[in-house]
Amino acid sequence: MKPGRLSGGISIAVITLVAVVTQGYMRADERKSQGHRSASAKTGRTPILVELFTSEGCSSCPSADKLLTKLATTQPVEGAEIIALEEHVDYWNRIGWTDPFSAAKFTQRQYDYGAHFHLNSVYTPQAVVDGQQEFVGSDTDSALSAITRAAAQPKVGVGLRVTAEDATQLHLNVSVEKRSGRNEAATVVLAVAEDDLAVHVKSGENAGRNLVHHGVVRWFMTLGKVQDNAAFTTQVTVPLERHWRRENLRLVAFVQSETSRRIVGVGTLPLAELPKG
Repeated sequence: MKPGRLSGGISIAVITLVAVVTQGYMRADERKSQGHRSASAKTGRTPILVELFTSEGCSSCPSADKLLTKLATTQPVEGAEIIALEEHVDYWNRIGWTDPFSAAKFTQRQYDYGAHFHLNSVYTPQAVVDGQQEFVGSDTDSALSAITRAAAQPKVGVGLRVTAEDATQLHLNVSVEKRSGRNEAATVVLAVAEDDLAVHVKSGENAGRNLVHHGVVRWFMTLGKVQDNAAFTTQVTVPLERHWRRENLRLVAFVQSETSRRIVGVGTLPLAELPKG
């Protein structure tokens, strides 16, 4: 395939078929009641949100999936608590393999980032660190550099507290501390992510491969907006599907500025840390 370019000097390959049917998508290869704060609150690290836009239909994505897993499990950046979310886009589903974790809402979120970063087109695998820097998701050096820079930025506290739970849902309190100084409007988002998901891909570019994922977003919801510099709190009911493995689930709440797209606060709660029953 003939190489193309995105703004920022990132080389990518134009996927002709997908460009015809899906507005010019691109791939990068050739580019019960217990309260918790984020793990970072206990370790003294700054929480950093790393989002990976990926697809099981993209042959360049498995290497990025592996890097995301390594970053989240080894925590290689001093002072940073890396919180990883895999967001599987759906535009690759048209060309050979339907990704079981894909959803249109993740494609839309990627498009929103594409517009913010003034990209000519979205692509996979694409990583975004704290909403501020994007790069090819398999680029280790870019990932470490972006995470290091993000760790130097202060963040507001985000609290997660489960107030009740049964086999099909849990009730959650999400709170955000008041921010100091002048701040732009921000949106509070909650995700349910699952680790250690394995899939045998039967067709498409990754046919025959066994893929393992970390931080796959199973559920994603906007909770509301932080008004001015006020604190924020809300109650939400979170669904728990029976085929999700509770011991591998994490709740991730984050606060994202609406103009700059910067992630100004992150909290996470592994459900394995909660008492059962």
